[in-house]
Amino acid sequence: MATATSNTKTANQTNAAADSLRDVNEQVLDFGRKASASVLDAYESTFNTFADYQDKVADTSQVEWVSNLAHAQAELTRGVAKVYASTARGLIK
Repeated sequence: MATATSNTKTANQTNAAADSLRDVNEQVLDFGRKASASVLDAYESTFNTFADYQDKVADTSQVEWVSNLAHAQAELTRGVAKVYASTARGLIK
Protein backbone atom coordinates (compact mmCIF):
# COMPACT_ATOMS: atom_id res chain seq x y z
CA MET A 1 0.00 0.00 0.00
CA ALA A 2 2.84 2.38 0.82
CA THR A 3 4.36 1.71 -2.61
CA ALA A 4 1.11 2.59 -4.39
CA THR A 5 0.87 5.85 -2.45
CA SER A 6 4.51 6.62 -3.21
CA ASN A 7 3.98 5.86 -6.91
CA THR A 8 0.91 8.11 -7.01
CA LYS A 9 2.83 10.94 -5.33
CA THR A 10 5.72 10.53 -7.77
CA ALA A 11 3.33 10.47 -10.74
CA ASN A 12 1.61 13.63 -9.50
CA GLN A 13 4.95 15.40 -9.09
CA THR A 14 6.03 14.28 -12.55
CA ASN A 15 2.78 15.52 -14.09
CA ALA A 16 3.10 18.85 -12.27
CA ALA A 17 6.67 19.26 -13.55
CA ALA A 18 5.61 18.38 -17.10
CA ASP A 19 2.76 20.91 -16.94
CA SER A 20 5.15 23.56 -15.68
CA LEU A 21 7.58 22.83 -18.51
CA ARG A 22 4.76 23.03 -21.07
CA ASP A 23 3.75 26.43 -19.69
CA VAL A 24 7.32 27.73 -19.87
CA ASN A 25 7.71 26.32 -23.38
CA GLU A 26 4.53 28.10 -24.53
CA GLN A 27 5.79 31.37 -23.05
CA VAL A 28 9.12 31.00 -24.87
CA LEU A 29 7.37 30.21 -28.16
CA ASP A 30 5.01 33.16 -27.74
CA PHE A 31 7.94 35.49 -27.05
CA GLY A 32 9.73 34.13 -30.12
CA ARG A 33 6.67 34.76 -32.30
CA LYS A 34 6.36 38.33 -31.03
CA ALA A 35 10.08 39.00 -31.50
CA SER A 36 9.97 37.53 -35.00
CA ALA A 37 7.01 39.71 -35.91
CA SER A 38 8.90 42.79 -34.71
CA VAL A 39 11.95 41.83 -36.76
CA LEU A 40 9.80 41.31 -39.85
CA ASP A 41 8.11 44.68 -39.35
CA ALA A 42 11.52 46.35 -39.11
CA TYR A 43 12.76 44.46 -42.18
CA GLU A 44 9.78 45.50 -44.26
CA SER A 45 9.97 49.10 -43.04
CA THR A 46 13.68 49.30 -43.85
CA PHE A 47 13.22 48.03 -47.38
CA ASN A 48 10.25 50.34 -47.95
CA THR A 49 12.41 53.27 -46.84
CA PHE A 50 15.12 52.12 -49.22
CA ALA A 51 12.53 51.92 -52.03
CA ASP A 52 11.37 55.46 -51.19
CA TYR A 53 14.99 56.59 -51.56
CA GLN A 54 15.15 54.84 -54.94
CA ASP A 55 12.01 56.73 -56.00
CA LYS A 56 13.61 60.02 -54.95
CA VAL A 57 16.68 59.20 -57.01
CA ALA A 58 14.40 58.41 -59.95
CA ASP A 59 12.55 61.71 -59.54
CA THR A 60 15.77 63.73 -59.62
CA SER A 61 17.20 62.01 -62.68
CA GLN A 62 17.35 64.03 -65.87
CA VAL A 63 17.62 60.87 -67.98
CA GLU A 64 14.29 59.20 -68.63
CA TRP A 65 15.56 55.62 -68.85
CA VAL A 66 17.49 56.01 -65.59
CA SER A 67 14.36 57.39 -63.93
CA ASN A 68 12.25 54.51 -65.24
CA LEU A 69 14.85 51.98 -64.14
CA ALA A 70 15.05 53.45 -60.64
CA HIS A 71 11.25 53.48 -60.27
CA ALA A 72 11.10 49.86 -61.45
CA GLN A 73 13.83 48.93 -58.98
CA ALA A 74 11.88 50.65 -56.18
CA GLU A 75 8.74 48.68 -57.03
CA LEU A 76 10.73 45.45 -57.17
CA THR A 77 12.26 46.21 -53.78
CA ARG A 78 8.82 46.84 -52.26
CA GLY A 79 7.38 43.72 -53.84
CA VAL A 80 10.18 41.44 -52.68
CA ALA A 81 10.05 42.86 -49.15
CA LYS A 82 6.28 42.41 -49.00
CA VAL A 83 6.33 38.82 -50.26
CA TYR A 84 9.24 37.83 -48.01
CA ALA A 85 7.68 39.40 -44.91
CA SER A 86 4.19 38.02 -45.52
CA THR A 87 5.55 34.53 -46.19
CA ALA A 88 7.66 34.63 -43.04
CA ARG A 89 4.69 35.90 -41.01
CA GLY A 90 2.66 32.97 -42.25
CA LEU A 91 5.37 30.57 -41.10
CA ILE A 92 5.64 31.94 -37.57
CA LYS A 93 1.92 31.76 -36.78
